[in-house]
Amino acid sequence: MATNDTVIRTEGLTKQFGETIAISDIDLTITENEIFGLLGPNGAGKSTVVDILLDHLQPSIGTATVLGHDSRIESPTLHERIGILGDDYTHHSGMSGIEHIEFAIASKDADESPDAILDRVGIDPEVAARPAGEYSSALAQRLALGMALVGDPDLLILDEPFSELEPTGVEEAHDIVREELDHGTTVVLTTHRLDQAEALCDRIGLMKDGRVLMVVTPATLRDTIRTNPNLAWWRDHSV
Repeated sequence: MATNDTVIRTEGLTKQFGETIAISDIDLTITENEIFGLLGPNGAGKSTVVDILLDHLQPSIGTATVLGHDSRIESPTLHERIGILGDDYTHHSGMSGIEHIEFAIASKDADESPDAILDRVGIDPEVAARPAGEYSSALAQRLALGMALVGDPDLLILDEPFSELEPTGVEEAHDIVREELDHGTTVVLTTHRLDQAEALCDRIGLMKDGRVLMVVTPATLRDTIRTNPNLAWWRDHSV
């Protein structure tokens, strides 16, 4: 793990596209074995932060250190230790569900049972044998979660991971995330759902207009929103 139990540190993280500032001056410290949530409306900049952590984007200003490595320089090393479920996940429509899991296992040189992973995310063998192009959006998201779990990751990054799941599926996915925490994995979760962040996270960064306004705990989240005039969006959109 990273030095001093710090898994992710960003300092002054800023990303600008032309005249548009997507995120601005974000300082975060995320520690080992916690579930950290980035909570905010669509367009708040959550996915931009994730893309920089994964070296899919370069910051305009600032730095991001992940698992003790500069994300801009050592991303191949990092990706071996990270499980990713992005908000733009896609599947090869002609490959079966089990073939997707087998591919993920081979790409990480992991020693895991595809059947065990599929069972864990609630995909039975008959469904796993079908082409992923036939899957519902909920099944496709379950499959993407299974692929993210391959290799016993030190860090699990979940970008709006429950958006397609039915309520029972959300609860099952929450249980899986908590199990990962019990195994020593650090989890970063982005969501626009206050109730999901409150139910699952240890700490929550409230994001809006490209900034992290503050970091709170689930116990203080609703009182903070109720009493802080800068957080009116959450009072109007709480679930």
